[in-house]
Amino acid sequence: MAANEGASPTRHLRVHRQGGHTVLAFRGEIDIVASADIAPYLDRATDLSGARLVIDLSGVDFFDCSGLRLLYRARARVLDRGGELRLVCAHPLTLRVLRVTGLARLLPPRPTLDAALSHAEAASGPAASGSAAPGPG
Repeated sequence: MAANEGASPTRHLRVHRQGGHTVLAFRGEIDIVASADIAPYLDRATDLSGARLVIDLSGVDFFDCSGLRLLYRARARVLDRGGELRLVCAHPLTLRVLRVTGLARLLPPRPTLDAALSHAEAASGPAASGSAAPGPG
């Protein structure tokens, strides 16, 4: 799939390949309803051994604890399978939630997709420093 092409399995998620990574672009309001729509696709993407994923939150208008659970679950699944997960986020309120919960330390957000793809230290996984820590289940 070309970098510009992508599938929209739900109105809250667009999936495409770029720079050797699968990019899961969340869109709109990520609440309990959106999380239920996204979870099966995220689980499928994180089930692959050695997966290289980017979760892009740049199209997100609202992000609650349901979204945090998706990120923690995705991170744990990717790390368990020897993969790598990167995060894109520049929205001030979402960044604040990520910092307050400690997720920003475990999964350092980058302001753009290009920045996430070009910085190894933006990853949570074998190439990243630090160790896995438990998150909310």
